[in-house]
Amino acid sequence: MNTSELLRIVDTIHRDKNIDKEIVFEAIEAALVSAAKKQYGEEQDCVVHIDRADGTISGTHNGVPLDAGETLGRIVAQTAKQVIIQKVREAERDALYDEYDKEKGQLVTGVVQRYEGGAATVALPNCEAILPRSEQIPGETHHANERVRATICEVRKAGSRVKVILSRTRPALVGRLFEQEIPEIADGVIEIRAMAREPGYRTKVAVSSTDQRVDCVGACVGVRGNRIKNIVDELAGERIDIVRWSDDMQVLIPNALQPAEVDEVILCSMLGRAIVLVREDQLSLAIGRRGQNVRLASKLCGWDIEIMTREELDEQIERAVGGFSALEGVDEGLAEKLVGEGFLSYDDLSVIEPDSLMEMGGLSLEQVDKIVAQAEAKAAEAEAAASEERRRQREQDRIDAATKELEAKEKEEAELQAGASPLPNGSEAPAEVQEVHSEEGGQ
Repeated sequence: MNTSELLRIVDTIHRDKNIDKEIVFEAIEAALVSAAKKQYGEEQDCVVHIDRADGTISGTHNGVPLDAGETLGRIVAQTAKQVIIQKVREAERDALYDEYDKEKGQLVTGVVQRYEGGAATVALPNCEAILPRSEQIPGETHHANERVRATICEVRKAGSRVKVILSRTRPALVGRLFEQEIPEIADGVIEIRAMAREPGYRTKVAVSSTDQRVDCVGACVGVRGNRIKNIVDELAGERIDIVRWSDDMQVLIPNALQPAEVDEVILCSMLGRAIVLVREDQLSLAIGRRGQNVRLASKLCGWDIEIMTREELDEQIERAVGGFSALEGVDEGLAEKLVGEGFLSYDDLSVIEPDSLMEMGGLSLEQVDKIVAQAEAKAAEAEAAASEERRRQREQDRIDAATKELEAKEKEEAELQAGASPLPNGSEAPAEVQEVHSEEGGQ
């Protein structure tokens, strides 16, 4: 292999595989060292250098210069080719890994090649990606040759290949679709401040505007809802709530719970809890189907939101003051202070910061430890009682279900027996039956 041929190989690999020339030179040098050690022994000190300008190869063996024309030339011809190919493949893999690793969280479009075991193999530029069943929107299916949009959620090296994992279930997909469908977001006029998603069912997106003249919610919805409709269609009908962002939790939390109407928000900073008061007729709307509305609002705002009516809160306060006052070392005044900070149960009190309780009640650390220990014991008792109640309820539900099934069977059997019973006096049997009886009589 002459020097001009070596330089031509490096240039070809650089252009065809999009691999930096220096990486190719280093790969070839490493291959030559590996091949030289095979000839002289692994324990030998071999160094090889390729001149980047003219392709001249030089090297040493235990500090003694190697004959580039004879020794290195023979090594290159005999063994270096396979190692060079391996190194180039590794460099190609690394380049592909770097390319897709930079794109994590970004939206890509690919074509489904095949669908096996619930996972879809998707063709992307330069590689194949996997869309696992767990990263697909519940209820949706994909078919061969179908175009699919997803975000890159993971990139890892797998031997000589690069494994790219796609996702359609993560909030990032919604964010990328918003950027694509809403120019104001792509331009930075509208910002997505927070997102909470339950894929396939519902997503809440909080937005704000850097320009007071631009209505962030209206811009996201679009004329006659056309912008948001495109996103909903891409997400298989998933419901999307656009929430107007505010740094004030007293404003953001009611916005996040819409369409429910909120009467009052009580923030309990020590517990990261927000007690939201609503009217009785707004209770189910605020909580949502299977608790979905309040659950997503909690994720969006970063607060543990509890929905209740004013009457329910008053009852909890009364129980909490009475329960805390029964603890040794807690008087009614301290109990009311605790309730005022949002502590409404023994479980709440068991996780209080000792310094906070010491400051509120003017207590010593020993007294605080004693109060917390009592609260932990009471919380454990309450959890055990609740667990037993849940067990009893499950047992009762099974009994009710079995009873209902038995009653249905008995009813069905009774109806069948009623249909097979003798005809009442005076009733006329069907013609076929009369004919059979007459024949029997003749016999």
